[in-house]
Amino acid sequence: MSTDHLTHNRPVGHLRHAASKVPEVTVYFWIIKVLTTGMGETASDYLAHLLGPIPAVGLGGIALVGALAVQFAVRRYVAWVYWTAIVMVSVFGTMAADVLHVGLGVPYTLSTPFFMAGLAAVFALWYRAEGTLSIHSIHTRRRETFYWAAVLATFALGTAAGDLTATTGLGYLGSAVLYAAAIAVPAVAHRWGRLNAVAAFWAAYVVTRPLGASVADWMAVGHGRGGLDLGLGPVTLSWTMAILGFVGYLALSRKDVQRDITP
Repeated sequence: MSTDHLTHNRPVGHLRHAASKVPEVTVYFWIIKVLTTGMGETASDYLAHLLGPIPAVGLGGIALVGALAVQFAVRRYVAWVYWTAIVMVSVFGTMAADVLHVGLGVPYTLSTPFFMAGLAAVFALWYRAEGTLSIHSIHTRRRETFYWAAVLATFALGTAAGDLTATTGLGYLGSAVLYAAAIAVPAVAHRWGRLNAVAAFWAAYVVTRPLGASVADWMAVGHGRGGLDLGLGPVTLSWTMAILGFVGYLALSRKDVQRDITP
């Protein structure tokens, strides 16, 4: 889904303001989004093994609050600030899903629809309050709060869904192939069907989570689990370096800064 597709379906009354708090949706957006999902998956598992589940969740929660505090404090989109917040949402969203399954024994068959219902509730409240779910309208504190609540819910849902398919016969590589095909569905449905741009965006956004996580897990886990056995630490580090490279490029080029439009 390109920025133009999203823009064309945007209601006239919700044109972008100068102080946009989110990036333009470009190919770089989707690349970094997938990278953050995979990095968040392996980083969460690595920290849980290194520090223990409880300290890892506590540390992840503190880092998430700090990253979001900075994101809310800035007046417009800043690449480093925004993507740091996304990374921390990815790490903590993974932990939230894992706590339900590992800590509380909730099966993925229950946690997946639970997080799906949570995301639906966020969208319902957001639309009822604002009349739009468009990411091109994130220019008030309330809309930004709804946006980040939706982002957190999508990460938790994607984690549970990815683990569900990986543990029910498909494995990590099979899951990666499944979600790689699934992410094309909303784009095709929007371009040649009747799916509106906002729904197509959020559908693809949800799928990026299990796609990136499945690929990263496949790279990290041992051969006995169908993986490449590269290890959690090396995979986390390599994906982090890739994220830094892309975000650094965007920070310098500003290719993902939304054009200022006065309503």
